[in-house]
Amino acid sequence: MSALLAMLSIEGFAWPWLLAALPLPLLVHVLVPARKNSGAALRVPWADRVQRIAAAGDGAVRVHGFRWLAFLAWCLLCIAAARPQQLGPPIAPPQVGRDLMLAVDLSASMGEEDMQLGGRMVDRLTAAKAVLSDFLDRRAGDRVGLIVFGERAFALTPLTLDRDSVRDQLGDSVVGLAGRATAIGDAIALATKRLQPKEHANGSSKQHVLILLTDGVNTAGTLDPEKAAKIARDSGVRIHAIAFGGNGSSMSVFGFQLPMGGDDVDEAGLRRIAALTGGRFFRARDTDDLAGIYAEIDKLEPLQRQGRAVRPKIERYPLPLGAALSLGLLVLVLGRRR
Repeated sequence: MSALLAMLSIEGFAWPWLLAALPLPLLVHVLVPARKNSGAALRVPWADRVQRIAAAGDGAVRVHGFRWLAFLAWCLLCIAAARPQQLGPPIAPPQVGRDLMLAVDLSASMGEEDMQLGGRMVDRLTAAKAVLSDFLDRRAGDRVGLIVFGERAFALTPLTLDRDSVRDQLGDSVVGLAGRATAIGDAIALATKRLQPKEHANGSSKQHVLILLTDGVNTAGTLDPEKAAKIARDSGVRIHAIAFGGNGSSMSVFGFQLPMGGDDVDEAGLRRIAALTGGRFFRARDTDDLAGIYAEIDKLEPLQRQGRAVRPKIERYPLPLGAALSLGLLVLVLGRRR
């Protein structure tokens, strides 16, 4: 019953021109003359009487009924060939996000064990991985890429919707993988190149964001960080800079962390980098601070709203096709019995 109601509520046909074949059997019947009998193969004296009896019975009615059943089957077959369709329920497309590049510092200082995670002391990189993994879970719809930097900057993953691959590459990163120094300027330049801002067809530029996480001062590389930030600004890239780490370096003695004094993070430089590109500067001294910062970035860089809902077309040709085949078989069976 539901299938019949669905058939009656079709919205249109994919190939409506095939419906022009509906009157074809009638045209053949009218235009093509019936073949005349040239003579009986066997002549019997009572042939005329037999023909009168057959005409007086229901044989002609049966033949006429078979023809209409066959014509109905033909009509259903033409309807099925025209592919009747019905509009399904509205489906909202997935959210469209931003092009988001993560630049993570892998210099030697990221190995400092001055962060607490799950009740135990861990190094800064391990803490950053845990927080970044949670951040990636909330960025469905973004194209995310990953850059790591030390003495040099390297792109581990290009911009992709596959956040699991970004998470895996981040998890495999270790301190010192890109060298033990810190090349902040080169990391910004490589991220700007990988983001490759482009104008869309409607004339609007898609949002491009770089999240820079470092715990040190620029000590390597060929490009000054502020100069790289100006290039990023001119290319339409916004930088959110995060200074990560405790209040200076520390030393582990028999499991206890002894502060060594000083603060090795270039807060002033990172603040200028963020300001040049219209981004924000954040300071995180522990994992709670870092998690709060990424939650704040979620608010600063929200996912765009879902696009206009679409209604998919549902094919309804199986019902008339099945009915046409059933009628055809019925005519064939009844004709053989007669």
